Amino acid sequence: TRGAFTGAASARIGRFEQANRGTIFLDEIGDMPIDLQAKLLRVLQEREIQRLGSSDSIKVDVRVIAATNVDLQERVRQGRFREDLYYRLNVVPLHMPALRKRTSDIPALVDHFIRKICSAENIPLKRITPEAMSRLCAQPWPGNVRQLENTVEMAVAVSGDNGTLVPR
Repeated sequence: TRGAFTGAASARIGRFEQANRGTIFLDEIGDMPIDLQAKLLRVLQEREIQRLGSSDSIKVDVRVIAATNVDLQERVRQGRFREDLYYRLNVVPLHMPALRKRTSDIPALVDHFIRKICSAENIPLKRITPEAMSRLCAQPWPGNVRQLENTVEMAVAVSGDNGTLVPR
């Protein structure tokens, strides 16, 4: 709210309020500090928020999707993640294997990224040679899908006027 802190000139709607009657995605939830975990737990339990600097509660109806690359049960054992929040979030757990364990997804992802990048750059659609695709499929991808996307973006960028992506 206005005046809640220095420089707060007007009220601003926060992410949970923006997501009301919809979905909010919380990435890397396992790295959230304990003090913020308590606040998130309150929002999930009470289904209400308070804007910074306000004492008024605002009801929210939000579906929460949370992601992490850490073992939250281990974080709970270490005292680094609240057990009550873990159980509140762990309603429908989905395990997504690392990209190196699902290499059959790589061709579709590469095709998607080529289309996305060429469209964003307003350049003709590039093709990829079977040899280049085989090399991509053979990589371990420790950075998972984000690393693959960055690699495809680099390949498109350095290909210049060549309409075909080839191995380097």
